[in-house]
Amino acid sequence: MANFFKVTPKTQKLGQQCTVNISRLDANGCGVAHYQQKNIFIDGALPSETVVAKVIEQKSKYYRGKLVEIVTAAEHRVKPRCQHFARCGGCDIQHLASEEQLSFKQQKITELFARNEVIQGRQSNNQSLKIKRELPWQTPITDKEWHYRRKARIGVQYNKKGQATIGFRQKASNQLVAIKTCPVLVEPFDSLFHSLNVLIAAVSGKNPIGHIEIIASNVNTLIIRQLVKMSVQDRALWLVFAQQHQCQIMVDDGQSILPLTTCEELSYQIDTDINITFNPDNFIQVNHQINTKMVAMAMAWLALTPQDTVLDLFCGLGNFSLPLAKRVNRVVGVEGVDEMVVQAQQNAQANQLTNCQFYQADLNNDWQSYPWKNETYTKVLIDPARAGAYKAIAQLVKLKIPQLLYVSCDPATLAKDSQLLLSQGYKIEKISLIDMFSHTKHIETMVLFVR
Repeated sequence: MANFFKVTPKTQKLGQQCTVNISRLDANGCGVAHYQQKNIFIDGALPSETVVAKVIEQKSKYYRGKLVEIVTAAEHRVKPRCQHFARCGGCDIQHLASEEQLSFKQQKITELFARNEVIQGRQSNNQSLKIKRELPWQTPITDKEWHYRRKARIGVQYNKKGQATIGFRQKASNQLVAIKTCPVLVEPFDSLFHSLNVLIAAVSGKNPIGHIEIIASNVNTLIIRQLVKMSVQDRALWLVFAQQHQCQIMVDDGQSILPLTTCEELSYQIDTDINITFNPDNFIQVNHQINTKMVAMAMAWLALTPQDTVLDLFCGLGNFSLPLAKRVNRVVGVEGVDEMVVQAQQNAQANQLTNCQFYQADLNNDWQSYPWKNETYTKVLIDPARAGAYKAIAQLVKLKIPQLLYVSCDPATLAKDSQLLLSQGYKIEKISLIDMFSHTKHIETMVLFVR
């Protein structure tokens, strides 16, 4: 019979206050302390602080507490810039100084790598004791920490009276916080919320809008997720809005995305003179400045030569492939989404790059029969989604490519994939943080592996 944890009146701690010392941050940026022989997780608390917290959740192995008072503040605590920080779930660690945010993220990667035995050397003198070595950290890729996000989804929720709340999700909730301004969004989107509130209050129909996507590229664009057919009057309201805010507007009806105003093709520049076009629902990196620096560092780390043939897996629209093609003999890009493969090939043609070809393949399934697999590659770049690339790497190592550059958006899958690479004869030559999402718990990393 299974044993279930039961809270008895004797052990019930809910509502009680405790004074604790914060020892560290967990992977979500939450302060961790020890209380009543268990860990207690306190959102908003920082390492080295003494805080008063109220127990709001009790489990068999941990408590969760709400911060009541900071008795002794950490040296690196700063005043959050955003007025919505206490409620909005977007920026988890805005109360921590920027340099310490990077230290926190670097430490989390180090811990995950240690747990997966990624940073341990071979056994010494045939003994069981392993020699630990430090990761070869390089200078982080950083840029401005505010007004960096060029793509985001603004939520719209209605109450029983049909009144709309416009903003982002609250912490640990599906409910929205009514946002007035957002300092991580690029201008002018950071201060667009009041105007959106006024317009949405004026449109007709019951709960007509699901969300609003914003994209800043060559032209500022709004994509309205329309849940009911847009009336002529509502169309007129949006056209005035577009003129006032100098933006173009598209409408997503759940089946397709169509222009409401006269719309230009969306694009962004990379590597100085490469223009990458994309569709509204395509993935692009949300931080343009960091993306530019990330691509430049990738080119430098790979030490490209005109003789190189490079394999780019999970290549998307050609964000890395096209800059690679300018410097090497040939690039082969592989992507799982058919539409993006077509778009990548069109981007290559538009930029007059004839030495790169793009193919569609599900890289997490067997791809050993594809003809592009049989070429000889000198270098490979992989940029997978959060799920990582374990199955792809298990096949990739058979090609014995000398250099492999891994761009990761999830440290847990990076650690797992790195363990596989090291077991197959690779070593970590360089590793760097990519500060793609300042003030959040999200961690992006670049790692260079060599055989």
